[in-house]
Formats: sequence, C-alpha cells, structure tokens
Amino acid sequence: AFCRGRIVRVPKGPLIRVVGTEVAIPCSVSDYDGPSEQNFDWEFSREADFVRIVSTWDSTFTSEEYQKRVGRGDIKLRRSSNDAVELVIRNIQPADQGRYKCSTPSTDATVQGNYDAEVQVKVISDGLSVSGSKARSSSSLRLSEGDSFKLRCSATTTSPEHTHLHVTWQVRSASSWRDILSLTHEGKFQPGPGYEERYRSGDVRLDTGANDTYRLSVSQASSADGGAYRCLVGEWVRGADGSWQKIQEKSVDIATVSIQRTDVVISTSNVSVTERDSLDLTCNITTDRSGIFQAEVMWYFSASPDDTLSDAQLLLSMDHDSVVSDSTLISLSHVDRNSYRLLVRDVDVEDSGYYFCEAAIWVPLHNGSWHKVVERTSAPVSVVVTALEPDYDVFLNASKTPKFSDDPTELNCRITNVQDTEANIRFTVSWYYRQHLPGDDVVTEELLASMDADWTLLPGDRGRERIQNGEIIFSKRSADTFSLRIQWTSESDRGDYFCVISAWSRHRNNSWVKSKDVTSATVNIFWATQDYTLTVEAVKLKPFFVAGHTFEMTCKVSSKNIKTPRYSVLITAEKPLTDQSSPNGTTRIISLNQDSVVRLEDWTDQTRVDGVVLEKVQENEFRYRMYQTQVSDAGLYRCVVTAWSPGGGGMWREAVNGLSNPIQIDFQTSGPVFNVSVHSDSPTIYQGEVADLLCIVTTEGMPLEPDDMSFDVSWFAVRSFALDREPILLASLDRRGIVAQSRRNGSSDLSLERISPLEFRLRVHGCEDHDFGNHYCVVTPWVRSATGVWQREPDIKAKPIFLSVKMDVLNAFKYPLLIGIGLATAIGLLSCLIGYCSSRWCCKKEVQETRRERRRLMSMEMD
Repeated sequence: AFCRGRIVRVPKGPLIRVVGTEVAIPCSVSDYDGPSEQNFDWEFSREADFVRIVSTWDSTFTSEEYQKRVGRGDIKLRRSSNDAVELVIRNIQPADQGRYKCSTPSTDATVQGNYDAEVQVKVISDGLSVSGSKARSSSSLRLSEGDSFKLRCSATTTSPEHTHLHVTWQVRSASSWRDILSLTHEGKFQPGPGYEERYRSGDVRLDTGANDTYRLSVSQASSADGGAYRCLVGEWVRGADGSWQKIQEKSVDIATVSIQRTDVVISTSNVSVTERDSLDLTCNITTDRSGIFQAEVMWYFSASPDDTLSDAQLLLSMDHDSVVSDSTLISLSHVDRNSYRLLVRDVDVEDSGYYFCEAAIWVPLHNGSWHKVVERTSAPVSVVVTALEPDYDVFLNASKTPKFSDDPTELNCRITNVQDTEANIRFTVSWYYRQHLPGDDVVTEELLASMDADWTLLPGDRGRERIQNGEIIFSKRSADTFSLRIQWTSESDRGDYFCVISAWSRHRNNSWVKSKDVTSATVNIFWATQDYTLTVEAVKLKPFFVAGHTFEMTCKVSSKNIKTPRYSVLITAEKPLTDQSSPNGTTRIISLNQDSVVRLEDWTDQTRVDGVVLEKVQENEFRYRMYQTQVSDAGLYRCVVTAWSPGGGGMWREAVNGLSNPIQIDFQTSGPVFNVSVHSDSPTIYQGEVADLLCIVTTEGMPLEPDDMSFDVSWFAVRSFALDREPILLASLDRRGIVAQSRRNGSSDLSLERISPLEFRLRVHGCEDHDFGNHYCVVTPWVRSATGVWQREPDIKAKPIFLSVKMDVLNAFKYPLLIGIGLATAIGLLSCLIGYCSSRWCCKKEVQETRRERRRLMSMEMD
C-alpha cells in the first residue's frame, strides 16, 4: 500500500477464441512517470522464445514472419487512450495459439513496478451451427391483423470448451433490426424495447423444443409486426476472471411476415341535413378475412373531433351476437357482412357534431368461445343540422329624444312581418351602443344588455352600475315590442343605438336553442351643445370706511347654455404675505351651496364667530357682510361661484366655475409701529440653572397709553443651530393674561410672565441639555381705536437668540470620585486585615531544621 510503481495489465488468461474470428487483446499501463502518451510492444511465443509482432513507436520492431500480416492489416494496434491499446488479430488461426506479451518502454526516473505482462490465448474450432425451417411456405407469411404465427430456428454447438448459447429473435422494419425476445446465455428471458407488455401478457413467447430448436410465438399480430425475421445466436464462454465473454455470433434469416390491416370507415363524408329530417350513416369494415368471424359495432357522438372515446357519447351498439341496444329515435341495422347502418330520425340542431363508429373483429376458438382479435375506430364525420329559421323583420325608432343633458331617452324595438313561425318559437332582444369617433377610427360595438331564452336580463359591461341603480330601464311592452329607456341622458350617451332580435327554438329535451338573429337599423341620439358660460361681478357697496365699520359687497352672476342652473358661492380673501394664518396667501372664509346652506370655512376668529354673513338676495345675486372690520382683515376679497345643473336621480351636476373681480380692503392709518426683540443676560448656562429670556416690545410713531394696547405673546424654540427644523411652541400669554404651556418631556419647567407693559419674561427652570436651541417670541399687538373697538395688528416675529446649555464637569464628577476613593480605601483595609488574620492563625506551622555537619573541604593535593 505504501509502494508505487508502473503497472502493465492484460486480461487474465487463458483467452478462449474461435478460429476465423477477430480477436482484440487489451493492454493498459498506469502509475507511470513521463509523458501521458505511452508506447507499447507486443511479442508472441508458442513455447520458449518470444517473437516480436508490432510496436506503436518502432516501425522496424516487427519480425520477418509477421511483416506480411501486419502490412495487410490482419494484425494491427488500435489505441483506445493515451495509456491503453488493443492488439487486433483478424481471422485468427490455430497457429496463433500461445502466449502474448505486452511491454512498455520505461519513461520513469527510477525503475520500479512491472514493465510487461503476458496472457495465454487458446484457439478452438468453430462448432456453432444455426439453421431455419426447411419448409418453403414458412419463408413468407401473409396474415390478417389479429392472427397468430410461429417461427422456428435450430442452433447447436460442438465446441470442446464449456460454452453457452444466447438466442435472440429480431425483426427488421425500415432499415434497422429490433430485438423481440432473447434467451440469454444465463438462461433468462429478456424482451426487447417495446415488447415488455406483450411479453408479460403472453402475446410474445420463446419456447425451446427437441433437436435444439427455438420457437417464437406471436399472438394478436398488428401492422407493426410486419417485416423480415431472423434468429441471432451468440456463443459465450466464462473467462478465468469469472466474467462471460462472447466468442462468436451467427444469424439466419427465417421468414418475411406481412400483416393485412383491418380498416373501419364511414361511407359518407361531411353531411348536412335539415331539422326534422333523418340522418343516415353507414359504417364499412375492410378486411381480407375469409374464415368465420363476427363484428361488434358501436356508434359515438362528440361535439369536437378531438374528443376521445371516454369523452364521447355512446349512441347505439351491436355486439358480435347481433344484439342491439335499445333506443327510441336511433336504430342500427346489419346491411351486409361488412356494413352497418345508423339511422337517426327527426334530427334536431343539437344533433350537429361529429359521428364515428368503433368496430371489433371476433373469431371463434376451439372450445366454442369467441376471441376479439382486432379493434378499430373510424375517422369522425361532421354532421351539420340546419335549423328551420323563422322569417321576420326588426324596426327600431325613438319615441323620446333628448334636447339637453339629463333629458330622458326612449327607444322601441318592434318585430314585424313575422312568417313561418311555430308555437315553440320565442323572441328575445339585445341592445347595443356604438360611439361616434372622429376620422377613420375603428368603432367597436358595446353590449348594453341582453336576454336569454327565459327572458332574464343580462347587463353588459357598459352602464352595469346605472342599470342596477335604475337609471337605464329595459322592458317588454308586448309580445313583439321591447323598449330601452335612459332616465337621465348624459353627453357620454350620445351615439348610435341598435337592437338584435333573436329567435329561439324548443328542442326535444325542452331546452331552447338560438336559431336566428336579425339586426335593426341604427338610431342616432345626438343634440347640439354649446360651451357653458359663467360671469361673476363683485361690487363694493360702501366705497369708504374705517376700521371697526361693516364691510359689504355683492356678487352678481350671469350664465348661458345651462339648463335651470343653481349657484354655490365661496368668499375668499388674499392676505398680505406677512399674515401667517395662511401660508399660500388665500383664505376661504364662508360658503353657501346650491341648496342655500351656509358654512364657515377657514374663519378661526372665535371672538367674531357671527362677524361674517353670506346671504342670497336673488337667484343670481349674493351679498357678503363682515362686521367690526380690523386692520388684519386687509386684503383682496373675491367671489368663487360654481354653476350646478340638475342631474339624474335628483342629484346636482357641476357645470362650470367662475371667479369674480377682486374687492380690496385697505386701511389707511398713521398708528404706532411695533418692534420686538429677544434679550438674555446669560445665553450660556449650566445644567440645572435658570435661563431668563426677555421679549421686549418697542413702539415708534404715535404714542399710546398702556391701557390702549395689549399683546398676545407666544414663545417658540428651534432645536438646531441652523433653524432647519420645525419650531416648537413652548408657552403663550394672551392679552387677557391667561398662560398656556405645551406638553414637555423633560424634567425642566417653564414660567411666562409680564414684568412691564412692554416686557415679557420666559424662565426655564432646571435646564437640561435638550433645552438648547434658537428661541424667539411672536407678538400680536391689539390697539383700541377711538371708537373703543380693539383692532388686531399683524403678528411680529423677533430675531431668535441661541441658548446654550453646558455641563458642570466638577459638580458632575465630585460625588462619584469621593464615593470611589472611599470604597477603594475600605476594600484595601479589609484585604490587609484578612491577610494578617490568615497568616497569624490559619496558616501557621512549626518547621524543624535538620542539623548539618560542618566540615572543612580537603585540598586537592591531600586527596
């Protein structure tokens, strides 16, 4: 196991071969060094000395007695890989019996392993004999489909060695041979590909008989069994290594078998019959059988030509005893030996489809029973039953057409000139809509609704919701009149309408089948429309007024091409950009809808909830009043009007919007000007301290008494350095002195107070690190006018001041350091005490010293 060297291998001998056959002796080498492609030398010895035969690398290697055979190619080397070759000897003779040695020239760095190997070859005489039947009639067989046949061959061997025979029956179809059944050299039966099922059922058998005969039996022959048959026999011997080796193979042609196919056809091709007539079909069986046989016939019906027998409907059957299954309207008769007739009386439209017959041939056996030998199915025949269509016309007219949107529309579809109708005919209707498209665009039809044979309404995809809501009504006025009514016609309903009247016939099973469709002419629903026009004019009733007075304006509306309009009005105000109540500058104040319901929109002044009024003066005139106007009400006021027209179901539909001209409120005043600033003596504080922030209001211009002015103050904070976050409301103080604080998450607290008429102080108690940031105040001044009315001035925002909160490092670490030093000292003293006690009392023991003799060393000279 630990050694490694070159190994040359040949098969284990002796190798037994038959004279006259081709012999291939393999030789391989492994575990070698050097190039991957190795060379080989072959030598032969009958008794003592070896004679050189052939080499892969030296053309002069061959000895003189083998040069002719090597030159003719009777002896050659065939390389199978870089490290393996085969010595091939064609037409081996008894003189070739002996020892063969395979050698490999060394390519190794060191010599180790074996460099040659020998094998003994034994040549025996040919004792295998294979023959077929001697009868001439057996060389060619002509059979009918479903018959049985037997073929025989004989195989013997007189080999001096203990050999086994391998017998295989083959058939040639086209240009290749196929294995049918084999009796192997190991005594096992082996069916060929495709014959496994027939072998297990017993239809294909191989039997042995006297005089070394092998009989092939085939039952239930089919067209695939036709062709040339031969018997292939191989001779096998067990080698020295225990494996089986085939030493030769012979074959003999036995017979040629032709199978006559049995066909089943229907005499007629595609058939077209009229309703209530009879359908006549004939099934013909084509066979060359001359003996006794009986046919079994079954007729099938299917709606598709691709249906299988399991999916098809069995109509009628006749077994091989000529017993016919029972049926009222269908009969099956035996016309002659190979023809069977199917007759269907009083055909209906539902009888349209595909008909085919299945036939089976039965032959009698020796014991008196019947055996089925073949079964075939005909190609399907298409049968079309033409219905008896009634004759009638369809007329469509509009009894009501719309002039405006939301007017009703009514269409009537009538059946006229009815002829050739029976009592079992009924009519249904389908309604369709086609939209007008500009140019040459393709117009598609949309189904509005249809009726089935039971007059059940089936809504289409278009307008399904409107049909369910009752906006579109379908009805049957009389036996020949159907109506379509659109309660409120919209512009999307404009287009072409037409109806389709369907005739339904009752069949034998009381089912209804559609037999005919007749389409009416189209009716166009259209009305001329013009664009809606809406004009709104705003007028200020009092041209001059001052703060505290009433502002009043009216909005007059005029419209065109709108049917019975109603109006909804919205009053808006465009405030200056300094007003913070509306970021986009437009405020919705009050509205009045088309039903005269008033609603406050964005009016947030709780002190003047009733200060704005919007009322309807006439159908097209509206008046807006604002009482006790203030300076903050300055801006542009407009009327936004929406025209509504009546829609379906009592609903209102928006028609068009209009915007009035602006009316400006501008207060010319020379009152005081207010300024606001924020101040702090110590903007940088430590945690836990109190931060004082002052909001200081200054006035310029006309002086005012302190009692004539008051302020709303709100404090905000932005928790960032760059003012890039949303401000947070901290606290507010209104002009009545009521303080409101927002909810806080930390432990710090706030207080807001007025320390003078124009100064307001915000205190942050117990500051924490999250109290840092930019702080500012927003002041809303209120000024009392000469009439005693308080006027609100625009909001004023102060410039922010940054509050920084630091941490007191000494106070923060004072107590932790003292506690740490104390604990360390206590633990050190305790450790010393424990060590002293342990060495004093626990670990003490007496040690006796051994007495040592004291002797002086002797000098080297004395020693």
